[in-house]
Amino acid sequence: MIYPIVKYGDSVLETPATPVREFDPKLHKLVEDMFESMYAAHGVGLAAPQIGISKRIAVIDVTFKEDPQAKLVLINPEIIHSEGRQSQNEGCLSIPEFRESVTRARKVTVRAQDIDGNWFERSGEDLLARALLHETDHLNGKLYISHLSALKRDLMKRKIRKLMKAGQW
Repeated sequence: MIYPIVKYGDSVLETPATPVREFDPKLHKLVEDMFESMYAAHGVGLAAPQIGISKRIAVIDVTFKEDPQAKLVLINPEIIHSEGRQSQNEGCLSIPEFRESVTRARKVTVRAQDIDGNWFERSGEDLLARALLHETDHLNGKLYISHLSALKRDLMKRKIRKLMKAGQW
């Protein structure tokens, strides 16, 4: 099932998600649906709040289907180490049509549970590090625009409000 992507302005995106406690067939189905929804929206990462579900679940595939081994499921993730700096243009499926340069760590390590509840650690650099940070931010109720200067963030919010008023958001 392909879920619609929740857009900026919905409170689920700015509310910390609740931890996952049950690792059952419903969770497996939700994760499958999240990958399907992410691919349909042409994304490389998707957090459950972006489909209106306030659970600490994220899926990532920075190869966009090219390498099935690259598919990553993060349940209850926490960033445990970060180092270096990188600045790249970043976007978000929940804030379509907008991209801004965001500075994030170049290398990160995340500790999370897999689909069966087993804990693991995964390190990533460059795009994978950015995706790990971006999706973990979502689960903490934080959007990438919080990493922008107040001026850039306010300009973007103003443009979005205009689109909302015009019924185009």
